[in-house]
Amino acid sequence: MKYYNSKIISGATIATLRPMIEEELKKEGFGVLTEIDIQATMKKKLDKDYLPHVILGACNPVYADKVLSIEPTISTMLPCNVTLRELGNGNVEVAVIDPSAAMGAVENPALEDPAKEVQEKLMRFLNSL
Repeated sequence: MKYYNSKIISGATIATLRPMIEEELKKEGFGVLTEIDIQATMKKKLDKDYLPHVILGACNPVYADKVLSIEPTISTMLPCNVTLRELGNGNVEVAVIDPSAAMGAVENPALEDPAKEVQEKLMRFLNSL
């Protein structure tokens, strides 16, 4: 089962894309709550070199409230991850989690509609880039 969707942006870097990413996420009701810099973390912890790669923890409070009301321990799967990964050829892959795939593992039918709605929002975001 595919657990993410992605798009390649040509001629970009994470630094140049980041403001647009956050703006387009806002249009779908998401804010960025967390950031993990994989490149810096791997260098610091393992002394291993990675290309720039960032995980943004994006949250849509309306949908977070909906799914937490249905299944409180769904918090283990929040927020929605959006990743920006430089590919080394002047391109950046922007990837988003597929909430339907992730929440499907919970096997609670009440989560299906909110997961589908979040998926639609994330796909609109991805397609806007």
